[in-house]
Parts: sequence; C-alpha cells; structure tokens
Amino acid sequence: MAKEIKTIDEKSIWDDARQMLAKAAEDGVETAWDRLDQQSPHCRFGESGVCCRNCTMGPCRISKKAPLGVCGADADVIVARNFGRFVAGGSAGHSDHGRDCIEALEEVAHGRTDDYAIKDEAKLRRIAVELGLPEEGRATLEVAKDLAAEFFSNYGSRRQELSFAGRVPRQRRDIWQNLGMTPRGVDREIAEMMHRTHMGCDNDAANTMIHSARTCLADGWAGSMIATEISDILFGTPMPRQTMVNLGVLKEEQVNILVHGHNPIVSEQIALAVNDPELIALAKAKGAAGINLAGLCCTGNELMMRQGVPMAGNHLMTELAIVTGAVELIVVDYQCIMPSLVTVGNCYHTKMVTTADKARFKGAEHVKFEMDNGMEQARRVVKMAIERFGRRDRGRVKIPAEPVQMMTGFSNEALLGALGGSLTPLIEAIKAGKVRGAVAIVGCNNPKYQQDYCNVNLARELIKRDILVLVTGCVTTAAGKAGLLMPEAINQAGSGLQEICGALGVPPVLHMGSCVDNARILQLAALLANELGVDIADLPLAGSSPEWYSEKAAAIGTYCVASGIHTHLGHPPNITGSELVTNLALDGLNDLVGASFLIEPDPFKAAERIDERIRERRLNLGLSA
Repeated sequence: MAKEIKTIDEKSIWDDARQMLAKAAEDGVETAWDRLDQQSPHCRFGESGVCCRNCTMGPCRISKKAPLGVCGADADVIVARNFGRFVAGGSAGHSDHGRDCIEALEEVAHGRTDDYAIKDEAKLRRIAVELGLPEEGRATLEVAKDLAAEFFSNYGSRRQELSFAGRVPRQRRDIWQNLGMTPRGVDREIAEMMHRTHMGCDNDAANTMIHSARTCLADGWAGSMIATEISDILFGTPMPRQTMVNLGVLKEEQVNILVHGHNPIVSEQIALAVNDPELIALAKAKGAAGINLAGLCCTGNELMMRQGVPMAGNHLMTELAIVTGAVELIVVDYQCIMPSLVTVGNCYHTKMVTTADKARFKGAEHVKFEMDNGMEQARRVVKMAIERFGRRDRGRVKIPAEPVQMMTGFSNEALLGALGGSLTPLIEAIKAGKVRGAVAIVGCNNPKYQQDYCNVNLARELIKRDILVLVTGCVTTAAGKAGLLMPEAINQAGSGLQEICGALGVPPVLHMGSCVDNARILQLAALLANELGVDIADLPLAGSSPEWYSEKAAAIGTYCVASGIHTHLGHPPNITGSELVTNLALDGLNDLVGASFLIEPDPFKAAERIDERIRERRLNLGLSA
C-alpha cells in the first residue's frame, strides 16, 4: 500500500508555516514533517510500550506468542517500567532547570556575579516568610542565601516532604499520604524510579505507577515550582504587557537573533546585549539597520512575558524560522531543540550557538555561559551574529507574514492584582456561572497533527462555553497567532466570560508563562481550593495537552492528575500494550486521586468531554451547571 503523504495545507493551519514549508521544499531543506514520513509506520511494539531494553537478556517484545520477557515480566510490568522511566526523564528535565536556577540564586546571594541581581526583592522575602525562614531586619542577600539552601534541600534524600507542600490543600496531602505518593525529594524520587525499574525490582505494575506519580509530583511541586519562583525573583515577576507573534517579527534590514530553549539565565543577558549602543553601532557599520531579538518556544515565553520580546514561533516553527533566510544566529540552552537546526542553518547562513554543557550539538559552536561571564559571553554571541549579516543571501530571504499583537505576562501576582488583590471576585464569578471553570492548555507541537489545529480549536470551543483558558509553552504561540491573547477576543467567548474579561480588560485566554510555569497553575488551583476549603479535585478545572510529544509533557500531565486535575491528552503515552495500566490511567486513577486522563484527538469532542467534567464538578459544589 502506498504511503499517504500530507499536503502542505494538511501539515499546519498557519499561512507563515505553509509558505516556509513550500520554500523549504524549493530550497531542498528537510523538515520534521519529511523525517516523520521517513519514519512511518512506527514500530507497534514501541508505540504500545511492550518493548523492554532494560537488560541484555533481551531486548524483549511482548506478543500473544511471547507473553513474557526472558526474566518473566509481563506486558503490565514492562509498560509500567517504560512509563516510569519516561516520566522520570521529563521530571529530570524541568527539575534540573530548577536546580540551575537555585545555583544562579546562590551565586547572586554570595556576591559572586555582577551580571545578575535580585529584581523582585518583595517576592524573595514573601517566599522566605512562607517557608518559615527568618526575614525581618535581615539584608536581602542573607535572606537569599537561606532561601537557596532551603530550595537545594528539596533535591536531596533526607526530607519527608517538599518545601512547598504547605501550598497543597490538606485533603490532597492526606490522599498522597494514604497512597504512599507524598513526594520527598526531586533527585530521590527520580533515582528510586530508575532503581525500581531495574530488572529484579518492582514487578507490580500498579505500585510502579504510584511511584511514577510521586516522581512527577516532586517535579510539579518542587523542581518546576522552584524554577518559576526563582526566575521571578532574579528577573522580575511578569505583569501584563503587549508584544507581537509569528515569523513577521523578523526584520529584513536588521541582524536577527533567535533565542531558543528554556532557561532565562542565558536569554536575559542576550536581551541586554542587543540593546548595547556599541553593538548597535557595530551592526550599523556592517550595513544593518539595527539588531532584532525574537524568541522561540519556552525561552521565548520567558523573555516575552518579562521583557516584551516578540515571539517568532513554537516547536514546529523552529526550523521554518531559519528557512526565512533572515536569521543570522540562533542561540540555545536546552530542551526541545531539534538537532536538525544545525543542518537547516547550514543551508543558509545561520549559525547555531550552544551555551550549556549538558546540551551540545554537533556542528554548532559552543559558548559556555556561567554566572560570572554572562554579559561577556552575550556580547560575544551578538558580535558573532553581526558578523554573519554580511553573509546573508538577500535573494533567498522571505519573511512571510505581518506580526500579530498579543497580551502576555499573567503571573498569579498579576491576576490577583487585576482582581483587586483577592480571589473573591473570581470565586463569585465562578459561583454565578459567569466563569464556569478554567482549563489549562499546555505543551507542545507534534508533526503527527496538523500544527496547532487542536490547540487553537480546543481553546475556541472552551471560551464559547464560558470556560476561562490558561496557556503556557508552545500553545501560547498558537493562541497568540489566532488572536485569542488580546482583549478583543472576548467577542469569541460566551456572554459570562465576555462580561468578566471585559470588566478586567483581559483576554479570555491568559498567558501564564513557559512550561515550568505550569507550576503557577498548580499554585492557583491550590489557592482557590484552600480559599473554598475543598480539595483541588472538587474544583471545576481541567488540563489539556492536545499535541504533546515530550517526556516533560507526560510528567506534567501526571502531576496534574495526581494533584486532582482531570487532564486531556490528544493521544496516549506508549502504554496501550497493558490493559491494566491503560485502565488505571483512564479510569482507575479517579478512585485513587479523584482525577484521571482523557484521550481524545478531536478538539471538538475533547471540549465536550471536558465540559461534562466541569459541569459535574459544578453540580457537586452545589452550583448551576
């Protein structure tokens, strides 16, 4: 049977992406969609999670003819092991990001850097008080030293619960305690997950899945939450601002630099360097009109919500941004960075620069960023971009769109500020049915889907139903390009949401940050639950990642469910080879933690199912449906 090849229109809903896909084909440049075609059909054993490579007695593949691996493990055990290692990888990614942030805070606290400083002292002191650290009458940097030490302790093995456990409603903490799911330390849970899944260890699939949840909770309520809080302390807590989005943010007459990855420690210095008058003068001496900085993926989210830096695109736009022929340099830190960017850059004049030893890429130039040389290295990188401007082939430049406006920067502090300092107006709006509930749509792009079709249509369907939508990560770009992140988008919402958002002057879809900033949503859910005296699972909330692909997304989904937030995925993880594990994820978790996963690729059907869940939760609280 001939393999079905997608048309360009079937690959993306966006005109800028479609134009660049056509240009890539003309230029002979291979993209993620091309490589997906080459990899199809995928291995069915891998897709269902029944391939085990955890020892060299195998690899083993479970089938009807061979229902047990060499060691005797069945499909349930093998699928649970594979899922556990999958989410351990995702938890490690976001939590190691958090560790980098703690190290940065410690360097600032001990005066070992002049390039970084504490931007939000009030938040530093507020969190210190929350965690029981002495604050009053003490110097800022002394408080910062204690907070860094407190956060570091969340990564060890001697604690019995995390620093931010006090944010979790008592009812939820009791559930975790009864199930043996209380997270103790980030590294402890990840290491134990790897131990449990070694041959000859945990061979009870349900037990392994409980520890998978525990591992992910350590990420959500520690690793990611710490990363978010420290980023606010060091770089400023986001407040609402407007910026621009899509490939139109690139400038034909300027030196274009893209920042990509997840950690603002690098990108914040690049943002300062591009505004250096000396470097701007150098760019003009080379024939450019100036220096233009734009973001990709989560590093883009970080800069956008704090500095208003425009966003060029999300995950599946990263190659296509280079295909414009207008990008001099792409500087990356870690996570979600395709190795293909080096190859695509070599088809034009675009240079790729790596900055973290844990994320080197063959063919890229490595410029290591450390806390004591951030500005020096940032200036070096910007100079490299300026030098490449003269190599640009102007006949191959095509910037395919005009940028679209979007509003960003809705931290929890910003939301509380808009509500007058209290959650009461939001709670009253929920009780009155003007805001029937809230759904966080987060996560990635996956070339198996028409790019952003699910992300955008799910958001539109939910706001029609008076359900507030919160977005982070790559969904942010999708919602922004669709015009949903501007106050004018309330005309697409239901009458109740129109009234509330109109009165506050905010969009019906609120941008809350990068992927680690899903921790903001966890905290907001906990604040609402604590205010009402209920568990998080009792609230009319849900999560969704329609086009996810990464280990981190699976970890996020798992910590949301384990926290009591019903979570929709567009496709399942690689667990379908085990009926036990699949049934636990889709139904059994409801009995254990009060929430579960919903799998639905169609965004319209997903909206209906999510709405049913919100309606049920509202009725249980004694509210109108």
